[in-house]
Amino acid sequence: MSLPFESAYRHGFARIAAGTIPLTIADPAANGEAVLQSVRELADEGVAVAVFPELCLSGYSIEDLLMQDAVLDGVVAAIERLVEASVDLLPVIVVGAPLRHRNRLFNCAAVIHRGELLGVAPKSYLPNYREFYERRWFAPGDDQAGEDIRVGELEAPFGPDLLFEALDVPGLVVHAEVCEDVWVPIPPSSSAALAGATVLLNLSGSPITIARAEDRKTLCQSQSLRCLAAYAYAAAGMGESTNDVSWDGQTMIYEGGVLLDETERFADGARHSVADVDLDRLRQDRLRQGSFDDNRRTREPYFRTVHFQLDPPAADIGLRRPLDRFPFVPDDPERLALDCYEAFNIQVSGLMQRMTAIGNPKPVLGVSGGLDSTHALLVIARAMDRMGRPRSEILAYTMPGFATSEHTKSNAIALAESVGASIETVDIRPAATEMLERIGHPFADGEPVHDITFENVQAGLRTDYLFRLANQNGGMVIGTSDLSELALGWATYGVGDHMSHYAVNAGVPKTLIQHVIRWVVAQEGHEGGSTDLSDRAREVLQSVLDTEISPELVPAGQDGKMQSTEDRIGPYALHDFTLAWILRYGMRPSKIAFVAERTWRDQDAGAWPPGFPDEDRYAYDLPTIVKWLKVFLQRYFAFAQFKRSAVPNGPKVSPIGSLSPRGDWRAPSDGNANAWLAELDAALPQFASKG
Repeated sequence: MSLPFESAYRHGFARIAAGTIPLTIADPAANGEAVLQSVRELADEGVAVAVFPELCLSGYSIEDLLMQDAVLDGVVAAIERLVEASVDLLPVIVVGAPLRHRNRLFNCAAVIHRGELLGVAPKSYLPNYREFYERRWFAPGDDQAGEDIRVGELEAPFGPDLLFEALDVPGLVVHAEVCEDVWVPIPPSSSAALAGATVLLNLSGSPITIARAEDRKTLCQSQSLRCLAAYAYAAAGMGESTNDVSWDGQTMIYEGGVLLDETERFADGARHSVADVDLDRLRQDRLRQGSFDDNRRTREPYFRTVHFQLDPPAADIGLRRPLDRFPFVPDDPERLALDCYEAFNIQVSGLMQRMTAIGNPKPVLGVSGGLDSTHALLVIARAMDRMGRPRSEILAYTMPGFATSEHTKSNAIALAESVGASIETVDIRPAATEMLERIGHPFADGEPVHDITFENVQAGLRTDYLFRLANQNGGMVIGTSDLSELALGWATYGVGDHMSHYAVNAGVPKTLIQHVIRWVVAQEGHEGGSTDLSDRAREVLQSVLDTEISPELVPAGQDGKMQSTEDRIGPYALHDFTLAWILRYGMRPSKIAFVAERTWRDQDAGAWPPGFPDEDRYAYDLPTIVKWLKVFLQRYFAFAQFKRSAVPNGPKVSPIGSLSPRGDWRAPSDGNANAWLAELDAALPQFASKG
């Protein structure tokens, strides 16, 4: 049965929990009840898989008490109790337990669900150094593949070769390893991931010392990134013996190298990290990164798969994971500063290499007073500085047309002058009027016809002038179109702003450019960012940042309002959001709509990028999101590709991707958006197109 649109499980998410409990030393009954209490709480939250610490049913720190039958019998009874109690509980329960098998004791992860002991995974690698003496009690489990184990009245598969796959949650394949297993060069979870595991669990004891928490995070982050998987980690906490060591109860969940959730350390009581893991993202990453599966071809990891039926909740359980309104713009100030540093210098370095390779021509740029040309000018200025060339060799031109505002024109001139570029004005209106007359356009006869021809006559003339000026002055035309415009096809093809000799902005989305400009201003005097801006330049840059985005091709209406790009094609905030999910992850439109609605519905919830004024924050409801999502899908898949197929050279900037046909995106220019629009309409029939 299909789940409703409101359910996170419909959209490829699975809720995972990593928990720690207040432990009672060598009291399996008490510890089993503590686990059960936590599981009941997590079940109410819609959790699919819950992992608890290593040996949490007995205690990790009980040393020789591990060899006592009273304790070991109590562990068996606690597992039987959990199995019985799990019949009506949603989560797969993964608990740590010392279990007897044949002639040895094993340090195990017991996997329980809906009244069954699904399997038992023994710890493969036992630490026996410094404060660890596990070989005193346990046998390593790395040689136990293919086995079965009896636990009281229960029987289950036993070995490090077990995967647990949900039949009704596509992509939810679980593997469990224990503590030290992730500290070795090739953890068992690496082979499990190659065999199909997407959610990797680690049951850990791990007494705490200074800096060990950071080591754990590094290992979990690295393993989740390397394995293209989620990695959930639960360490022992309060209640363990402190004879010679202490415990912090660290829990965390990573997905593809990104921290989704973590708990406070050294806390009293039960604590849980809970996050919705994006199984679609992991699947897509593995499909795209072919070397991931190539690694399997020479290893051939063998695993047994145990299937289970989760019966995920159909209700709206929310979406518990960090949500980025601006996928290209980090919310963390330090990360944003680093991204801006790298973006700016990628552009600068790319331009320097191109100019050096073709004989150091003079950069030719059309400046409009808008974001894109402003940013391109800053990139050029920095490149000229690094090359030891005078900025006066930057040939900047403002080319007013029929709708150019005095505000943007004055900004363009003031900015060019303030950075030391040469600036000239070329009025395109006489040439545009002549062309409109020659082709018999109604505007030439005084009629207010502002159609696509009227617009593109101006856009084309501007580019034509720039190329001829470059010919005349030994120059090269620097393009200003950005990644967002390429996605939407918002550029005049061929002899228009679509074309240049080198497109420095082609890898930078609209939502990031303003932050890079702010960063450049803030970095005056710092390595990698300084462009020696005057106070006047700073004023102009702020004015540019405050100006509404417009191509300025259509004159102002009777109300005096200038043509707004976002009024015509939609907000770049939503388009960049969609672009990231389409380009990087190939996601279904219905999922994009679901995540966008959860991300954008409340302007006061969640994080915003640093420096984003409170009064400028905004929200979008689902109807608005779907409206502009359809516009994006139609333009991206059914219209704009012919422009992207002929895009000039320019550097890739974002890890999300570029749209160069020589880089991240290859697609037919004669495609259509039918499949994407149909999928969205089927998921949200109330917004389906009529007719």
